[in-house]
Amino acid sequence: MAESVPVSCPDCGDSHVFTASAYPCPCGSAVSAPLVVGAPPTRIVRRTWDEEWVTVSCTECGRQDQWPQPELGCPCGALLRIPVRPVTAGARSDAVNAAALYLREIGFPDVLRSGERPETGVDLRGPGMVARVDPGARPADSRAVECLWLSALTESAVSAFFSLAGYEDEARENADSLGVSLFLLDPTGVPRPVNGPAAELDRSHA
Repeated sequence: MAESVPVSCPDCGDSHVFTASAYPCPCGSAVSAPLVVGAPPTRIVRRTWDEEWVTVSCTECGRQDQWPQPELGCPCGALLRIPVRPVTAGARSDAVNAAALYLREIGFPDVLRSGERPETGVDLRGPGMVARVDPGARPADSRAVECLWLSALTESAVSAFFSLAGYEDEARENADSLGVSLFLLDPTGVPRPVNGPAAELDRSHA
């Protein structure tokens, strides 16, 4: 789903809600530029070819393509360029690989990519472990955490969630109550525990 961000025109001060356009990835997924919430737009005074395009990574297959830079035309006449989060280690393949390597290092040597689609809530699976990896630009929500917990409950396994953009407050609260380990992937792909269950998992298998 394409995301929306509030935008304030630097010329007239009017407020707008901008929704990023979605484009089709060859894998079949809809791809939209990861907008930066709260970052001020820049006024386009003179166009250059290089600034017309932005690299966007598909969160499903990891493919990177060039798509039009998001722009908003204000009724006052100003043409605004909407800030986009740069592509880092957020490609799904890189993020999943980083999470798998970490899990193997802390005591789950047989963890492998799941053959199921991400909608099931599981990207990695091994004896006693199921994990989900979210390389998206928005914080993971409570529903994603609950879906992973249900998968772990079905398989009598430990659950670990890895996110590049962090977690919504409700997601953190639910993860704490359900015992789901939450990890934050930094731009280099290194996981960091961000709640009690994750810290305990990290310590117990160190």
